[in-house]
Amino acid sequence: MKMKKPAPGWVYAAAIGGTLIVGAVSGFVSMDGMKQFAKLEQPPLSPPGWLFPVVWTALYTLMGISAARIVLEGTGETRSALTLYCVQLLVNALWTPIFFALELRLVAFIWLLILIGLTVAMISRFKRIDVTAGNLQFPYLIWLLFAAYLNFGTFLLNM
Repeated sequence: MKMKKPAPGWVYAAAIGGTLIVGAVSGFVSMDGMKQFAKLEQPPLSPPGWLFPVVWTALYTLMGISAARIVLEGTGETRSALTLYCVQLLVNALWTPIFFALELRLVAFIWLLILIGLTVAMISRFKRIDVTAGNLQFPYLIWLLFAAYLNFGTFLLNM
């Protein structure tokens, strides 16, 4: 029996909504630490605090669109690509409490390097299924590289 393909609108809504919820929960559990972070010395090029939720909302939306495109392709590689997506999303979500709530800045930096590696692998996997889905992840990767600079700079300036 052939399974019916899900309606694209629902796939996009679930993928974007689920990704945004993961990000919101991660931020919520680290809210007190984020307030303390504002008091720390920050490296050059540090953006204002209000910019982070704006950028992350846009990035999570692009990530969700990308994941939805993979779901809708439904190839033999879809499951492994989405598993990698979920793993990197979990690693992403855990970075926030490591950095902000636990204040383990060096551990967070190492964690971020792992996340960058997972993201590169995810982009590669996504591009084999849908080039656009892979390309939609590049702003996320660029932001992660910038975040690594900010993370390490904050660590060094506040040892």
